Amino acid sequence: MLRTYREVVALTGPLLPVISFLGRLPTAMCQFGSLLLVAETSGSLAAAGLVGGALAGGQTVGGPLLGRAADRRGQRGVVLAAAFANAVAVTALVLAALGDAGTALLVLLGALAGATVPQIGPLARSRSVALARGSGADDRVTGAVLSFEGTLDEVSFVLGPALVGIAAALAHPAAALLTAAALLAVCGTAFALHPTAARTGGTAAPAPSGAKPRLSGAVHGLRVAMVLQGAMFGASQAGITAPTDRLGRPEQAALVYAAMGVMSAAAGLAMAALPQSLGLTTRWRASTAALIVLSAPLLFVDSLGALYAVVTVLGVAYAPQLITVFALTERSVPAARLAECMAFLTSGVVAGQAAAVMLSGALAESGGPAAAFAVAVAAAALCALLSWTVRTGAPATTERAEPVESSAR
Repeated sequence: MLRTYREVVALTGPLLPVISFLGRLPTAMCQFGSLLLVAETSGSLAAAGLVGGALAGGQTVGGPLLGRAADRRGQRGVVLAAAFANAVAVTALVLAALGDAGTALLVLLGALAGATVPQIGPLARSRSVALARGSGADDRVTGAVLSFEGTLDEVSFVLGPALVGIAAALAHPAAALLTAAALLAVCGTAFALHPTAARTGGTAAPAPSGAKPRLSGAVHGLRVAMVLQGAMFGASQAGITAPTDRLGRPEQAALVYAAMGVMSAAAGLAMAALPQSLGLTTRWRASTAALIVLSAPLLFVDSLGALYAVVTVLGVAYAPQLITVFALTERSVPAARLAECMAFLTSGVVAGQAAAVMLSGALAESGGPAAAFAVAVAAAALCALLSWTVRTGAPATTERAEPVESSAR
């Protein structure tokens, strides 16, 4: 397994994973940070929820558009423009909140901050996959690329909110968001200017008559699966928060969620050790079955210790499902739309998470933690149903980029 990951790092060089990881942190920081900032400055949880929802909505809409632009024009210019615009939008949101601006303006700025997220995670994933395919790497290495990128995502979404919490406790939520803006400006620029950016995106031959390469129906089913995965995340967040509040230990909520994220990241890294004979469809069905089996005990937790145990074990199933859906999508879409489709999957997670947080939060208030966790179990069941009904296959347009040399070689 270690040898496989050395091959993955050799494709891009050791610097790119570091840059892309640091460039993902602001995305994880801004969602939680905006909620804390607006709640702190306005005193209104409702206003904070509106701004957080607008940020998620902006990212849901803007992510695929930025991915499509990267496919057509290359990643370099698109990421540079988005990183600058996002840093400005996040800074403007902070200044507006500190200046006691009205909710309408804060919502608008939140939407702009979401829409301009540079999508470094999806673009790093599509860039690394393109380099692997272009260098003639086999499916084993491509699968390891997806496992590695999935792990970076998991760690960033665990560490990002934790950094926000630390900054808010030591200083102010504004400090966390301004740090995120600065980090994005620096690392987003570095990601855009890295030599590998010139090797991917904007080079695929156009489809006949200028038409976009079409997508199979399976791709849309995979997108729905990612929305449901996001719903599981959102319902888990609401469900975890409810019992820790009732037990008088609200500070434990972030630690419980972090434990799940760490376990998920470890499971993601271990995916590279699975034999190639275990096909992607089989992996998908197995991971969604595990989601059902491991999420069902959430309905019965009644203590903090039980919550830690059940949620941590559940993390084992999260990353394998995510990584497998990314891998199935990579196999099912034309190379000319890879970045767009990767961004679409990530946006689906964001949309599902935001919707489930609102629904599960309301259910938790009226019916307790089990009501919120029931949303997660239902989403897992629907994921499993999709894994048995979606038929993945070759993309309708199968052109691939010409082989390229990795800049690290």
